[in-house]
Amino acid sequence: MSDDYRTSPVDHQSAEQLRSHNLRFGLVDTGDTAAFAPWLEAVTRGFLGPRPSEESMAEQVNGLAQRRTTGVWDDTALDPATPVGTVSSWPTRLAVPVERSVAAWAISAVTVSPSYRRRGIAKALLEAELRTAHRLGIPVAVLTVSEATIYSRFGFGPTAMAADLTIDMQRVRWTGPTPSGRVQFISLEQLRDDGRAVMERARERSPGEIEMHQYKWEQVLGLAGDKEAGKSLRAIRYDDGEGTPQGFAIYRVSDTGAHDSAQVLDVQYLVSATDDAARGLWRHLVQMDLIGTVIAKLRSVDEPLGWMLSDSRAVQKEERDHLWARILDVRAALEGRRFAAAGRIALDVQDELGLAEGRVLLDIDDAGAARVTPLAGEAAEGAAELQLGVSELSALYLGGVSAATLMRAGRVTEVRPGSAASVDLSFRSGVAPWLSFWF
Repeated sequence: MSDDYRTSPVDHQSAEQLRSHNLRFGLVDTGDTAAFAPWLEAVTRGFLGPRPSEESMAEQVNGLAQRRTTGVWDDTALDPATPVGTVSSWPTRLAVPVERSVAAWAISAVTVSPSYRRRGIAKALLEAELRTAHRLGIPVAVLTVSEATIYSRFGFGPTAMAADLTIDMQRVRWTGPTPSGRVQFISLEQLRDDGRAVMERARERSPGEIEMHQYKWEQVLGLAGDKEAGKSLRAIRYDDGEGTPQGFAIYRVSDTGAHDSAQVLDVQYLVSATDDAARGLWRHLVQMDLIGTVIAKLRSVDEPLGWMLSDSRAVQKEERDHLWARILDVRAALEGRRFAAAGRIALDVQDELGLAEGRVLLDIDDAGAARVTPLAGEAAEGAAELQLGVSELSALYLGGVSAATLMRAGRVTEVRPGSAASVDLSFRSGVAPWLSFWF
């Protein structure tokens, strides 16, 4: 996609809605530092961060310039240049089953100033993003959320979960297989250049992963953002038996001050393009001397680490929702992925915004390829049939949420008995959906 998405006009409907509250809705010229800097300040303030330094502000102005950036302003405010509502977005690629990708609209930096709540700002911003993405022909919108109670009203559903792991190293030893390759230390600067190819190969294996933009990658490496904290980061790379890099991990070790064996190893980021690489990296990390606890956040909910340690109960796991998706084009979204079993499924989808509204027939062949057609009248005999909202369909999309579970929760209605089980058979993913970072 060209850079036209950055300058495409703001949504007229949301602009009119905000104008009725004496608020102005518009784009930010990210090439104009004088205009972009107040927007960045508003985002930092909205997420309760400290005021950015001049260096940090310059990094953000440069690093985030390729996003579509919009804001809401009150021209009568004491500081009219700083927006009272913000959002940014950009096109990306979302990994879907099985080892495929679809175009997605990533939404981030959603803030509303506390004194401007209940004026419809968040509603206008999010609906504008969805209508804009739909107008640009993008079938799915995605976001990560700090609050899980907001986004379902806009048709988003939690589609990829995450697990925070805490491992008591006093209770475990490695019992997994011996990897075929080797682990080597690598500088963060070298990893910046070499790591992206590994990340892209790994992304294709994990439904829910999106492309990591360069500025975020620099932050993960500690080479942008909080550079002081970045000084404590170390990196290792796993090379397979033929010498090809297949994974890496970034971590830091903190001293608790208690005794030598009480230090905490915090895995900041670990990605692998092969299972052998994952085993090699984890083996290296859990066998490090003087470590009492290993922490790893934002891991997959089916992370197999516990099966490779002598005591799986030493691995504490806290799960939560992480990636939320919102289908904008049912046909393009469903035809963009592959399914686990052949079938014929009728879907009656409700969508308050009307973007994904309608009845469709999903025909899945023996190879898992799908064809979606509008459905008028009764579904063919033998077809499964569900009534559901776009939020529920979006939750099901990557195969990590069960239709049967949603039916028991009253979120999905079976028009024909057994339909939820049929949907689960086709939609399920052999790999739990997972996104490895916040955006």
